[in-house]
Amino acid sequence: MAATHDFPSDLLAGQEELHQVRAELLALLKRLPWSVEPLDGFSDNTAWRKVERPASPGWTEDEQAQVEKLRRRERELAVFVSCHRFWAEVTAEDTVNARAHLKHAHASAHDEQQLGRMT
Repeated sequence: MAATHDFPSDLLAGQEELHQVRAELLALLKRLPWSVEPLDGFSDNTAWRKVERPASPGWTEDEQAQVEKLRRRERELAVFVSCHRFWAEVTAEDTVNARAHLKHAHASAHDEQQLGRMT
């Protein structure tokens, strides 16, 4: 049977914020033009599949700053979570399992709350 983990609240909060920052960054990148710098569009059908891109106006300075801010925060949180003192308490054999549980801890807590509301 898999071990259960009593994650510290700051580690859980850091992991949750990391999920949120990554989701926000992904949503922002999907909205932005494909090129940071202004570039002409192109079409290339010489490869095994056709590749097309419309002209890109590039990113504004504000958009570049937003992306950099989110990437910086993502790195800070990734270091915080991966280097947290909690990991020193986990055996080498259980580290991967514990990390997987941490990544999904918020979803599990959310599911439990939803089940509690139904009963």
